[in-house]
Amino acid sequence: MKIPLRQLSRQLERALAPAYLVAGAEPFLVDQALEQIRATARAAGFADRELHVVDRSFRWAELQASAGNLSLFAARRILELRMASPRPGEAGGAALGELAASGDPERLLLVAVNAKLDAPAARSAWVKAFEEHGVLVEVWPVDRGELPDWIAARARHLGVELTADAAELLADRVEGNLLAADQEIRKLALTLPGRAVGAAEILAAVSSSARFDVFRLSDAVIAGDPARALRVLAGLRAEGVEPTLVAWALNREITLLARVSYAQAHGENVDNALARLGVWRQRQAAVKQAVRRYGAPRMTQLMRQAAEVDNVIKGAALGRPWEALTGLVLALFPRAAPAAR
Repeated sequence: MKIPLRQLSRQLERALAPAYLVAGAEPFLVDQALEQIRATARAAGFADRELHVVDRSFRWAELQASAGNLSLFAARRILELRMASPRPGEAGGAALGELAASGDPERLLLVAVNAKLDAPAARSAWVKAFEEHGVLVEVWPVDRGELPDWIAARARHLGVELTADAAELLADRVEGNLLAADQEIRKLALTLPGRAVGAAEILAAVSSSARFDVFRLSDAVIAGDPARALRVLAGLRAEGVEPTLVAWALNREITLLARVSYAQAHGENVDNALARLGVWRQRQAAVKQAVRRYGAPRMTQLMRQAAEVDNVIKGAALGRPWEALTGLVLALFPRAAPAAR
């Protein structure tokens, strides 16, 4: 059987299969799926767990021998394997296929692949063995458009009720990093239990983290506030934040503005472009104003200067990283500084 992750809970409610293969390029979701399966297995009496991590020195014969001896030492045990690649080699594929097909009622086979199953891997005999004798759980990344709903659902699961604006803001802040989103939600569950959480609480909750402080710089740039932008930049420097992270935040905003400007110049409705690019609804008006401040030639200059700053930070060009970043921030405010070269 092959199912998407969203159907795993329903499948586990029906019956616990003898073998599961969980595969996908989103580690957090893969781990969540594994925990669901383990919890169901523990409730069914699989009290012990034997974990193997497959690397270059891994010996498949030893795994097969261990699997065959499980019932001699402990009843109902989880045999779990972690793999970074869906290509276990000839010996590995044969061993996995055999274990998946064996159907030992005292053993639950649980295999996690932290990578997408490409077409050749999906057609391989060992993967087909899991589909035939167990369950293949396909894990897909959460699209940006679906991320606020995922965040809201995850928050409800952890006892936090987020407003729609709060979920959108957190989605914008975590940039698709589900682990970061989960960590922020868990902090909210500890600090703001039993109450609805809005956008203001999200901003206050994440303001102490350097990972999110750079967004205050982004907000100042989009708002057209040079004094605040330079003040935040100085604070980031004083706190020892890596220049690479600051450059990433500025590049993110410059790229966003360039994409919106390009879409508008080629006849796309600006509201459609903002929605397509995943801009938080309450931020859209500010982004529209920012786009109007820059023409196409100016955007080209800014992108070129951002690339030069990146080279300075990487040591590929002469200069001091923080001075280069300050120059880029000044260049983002045409009335506050000369045009970028």
